Amino acid sequence: MAASEENSALFPIFILTIMAIPLVPYTMVKLTGALSKKQRTIHCQCLECDRSGKYKRSLFKKISNFSTWSNLTLVLLWVVMIFLIYYTKNMSREAQVFDPFSILGLEPGVTDSEIKKAYRRLSIQYHPDKNPDPEANKYFVEFISKAYQALTDPVSRENFEKYGHPDGRQGFQMGIALPQFLLDIDGASGGILLLWIVGVCILLPLVIAVIYLSRSSKYTGNYVMHQTLSAYYYLMKPSLAPSKVMEVFTKAAEYMEIPVRRTDDEPLQKLFMSVRSELNLDLKNMKQEQAKFWKQHPAIVKTELLIQAQLTRESGVLSPALQGDFRRVLELAPRLLEELLKMAVIPRTAQGHGWLRPAVGVVELSQCIVQAVPLSARKSSGVSSEGISPFLQLPHFSDAIVKKIARKKVKSFQDLQEMRLEDRSELLTQVAGLSATDVEDIEKVLEMMPSLTVDITCETEGEEGIQEGDIVTLQAWVTLKRPNGLIGALPHAPYFPFHKEENYWVLLADSVSNNVWFSQKVSFMDEGGAITAASKAISESMEGSGAGVKETNDAVREAIEKVKGGSRLVMGKLQAPAEGTYNLTCLCLCDTWIGCDKKQALKVKVLKRTRAGTRGMVSDEGAIAEEGMEEEDEIEEEDYDDDYESEYSEDEDEKRGSKKANGSVKQKKESSSEESGSEEE
Repeated sequence: MAASEENSALFPIFILTIMAIPLVPYTMVKLTGALSKKQRTIHCQCLECDRSGKYKRSLFKKISNFSTWSNLTLVLLWVVMIFLIYYTKNMSREAQVFDPFSILGLEPGVTDSEIKKAYRRLSIQYHPDKNPDPEANKYFVEFISKAYQALTDPVSRENFEKYGHPDGRQGFQMGIALPQFLLDIDGASGGILLLWIVGVCILLPLVIAVIYLSRSSKYTGNYVMHQTLSAYYYLMKPSLAPSKVMEVFTKAAEYMEIPVRRTDDEPLQKLFMSVRSELNLDLKNMKQEQAKFWKQHPAIVKTELLIQAQLTRESGVLSPALQGDFRRVLELAPRLLEELLKMAVIPRTAQGHGWLRPAVGVVELSQCIVQAVPLSARKSSGVSSEGISPFLQLPHFSDAIVKKIARKKVKSFQDLQEMRLEDRSELLTQVAGLSATDVEDIEKVLEMMPSLTVDITCETEGEEGIQEGDIVTLQAWVTLKRPNGLIGALPHAPYFPFHKEENYWVLLADSVSNNVWFSQKVSFMDEGGAITAASKAISESMEGSGAGVKETNDAVREAIEKVKGGSRLVMGKLQAPAEGTYNLTCLCLCDTWIGCDKKQALKVKVLKRTRAGTRGMVSDEGAIAEEGMEEEDEIEEEDYDDDYESEYSEDEDEKRGSKKANGSVKQKKESSSEESGSEEE
């Protein structure tokens, strides 16, 4: 019975251990993530970003951000843990080992006379005849009398001094750390024990496994539904114009789960009238177009109108219920757009190429959503060939101000950026009519805007030139500079209600054939991760080329310095295509800023195979299979030009552009064949 009680007393310790095994590591991961997020709170300091309230650390916002189900569950589990620790600590004090010397207040090795004196002294204090208190009587019988007997009996005293127990050497005991009522198998307690074993050992793991499998079968690793990826894959087309990307984007299964309420009909009708000009409706058949629009699935209609409310900055007129749906739509938008971009650049052709035109359209849509700029603002206008969208992302700018500064020959956003500070301040105050505070806000945003440079090389390792079938190594250094000296920072986005990090997509593409040969996402927020990745890639590349240890270490050290200076390494392995000359373009597209994209031309030549054998297979870690090239001495660098500028136009213009593209492809093939013929001669 005593052993059972001792085992039952260990049950809290058992529960404490089981809880601590997953709870402590999970808490450390959460704290590490919170600290890393805290370090990345470099954001725009303009008044518009400050008024948005995104970056304010008010007590209410801290509580609301903390009050998630996972955080509250974590706190509750730690409260239980602390209670169990406190209970176990007090329990260990109560469960003391029987020590007759300490009970009688003596030291080990005392004489019998001293033991008798101590017993008489305690008897006067605790004996039932002297002290009527029941607790005193219990203590006298269970402790004082037993302690006296253990020390006055020669055998008991010898056992205690040798083995620590009056009864002699104690055997090894094993038990189950469960409560006593569960160990009593008589009657109903046996059923309780059985239910305990079945519930903890069978049902609980089964429920966890079912929940995990059901969720994993529904979502991908990026928390996007498989149904969404399937829809994006089949709806993506090579000729999809940027103006049509919205129609594919709103087909996400996540948006289908947003509730459609009857009370939303009237506010959505009003919103439709406000954003009607942005919906690509045929003005000649407006009634038919409106009827066709409203015949779509209600969730699709609602999603597109809410996104248009963001683009046109009309979210203030939404009802409280629609405000919640509006935030949900924008919260899902970044990761859905990322997956949509992946569906555009995923290998589609026989050569393993993706599609450039829809990829550019997805990035442009992402930029407009983050900056809350209408898609129509990307159209070429009399003011600027690139549209007025880059100007509208600046605080206090409007169409009227853009037209005013255009009269002073500021035709493009680049013209405004390249002006001297004094000249720009004079232009904005005297011509545009802005106040000094407004100009200061604009300067803060311009200082946050990134400037990109790309240094790209393509070569066959260990060989001169590139021949058909070679495995080509692509290496590109993307460098980011800001006027304020920062590298990683959150963009200026006062109308986007969530924190959004800058992401950049490096695409190696043939703009004439609309093929993307290589794509990779780049981030400037995590410097430590970039250093690790660059060091590993450079060391593997150097070792593969047969370089020595010193050369490898020097190359790795140089790469680390580049990363710390604001550069990121992009590497991949591609298979060379057929013989010919290829005019490729390396694009670096930002998903948050408008007008910061960079484009660099790369003219490369693939020679006819003269080396024996093929050069192996493309590894899974390399990018999309295919390509080959020999770099010319001079690499032309230019801003993102008109090859794939925004095409928010009618279907007839799209068809006309596709015919031109087909004609240019034919001319390209003829010129390639002529060059190869001249080489053979």
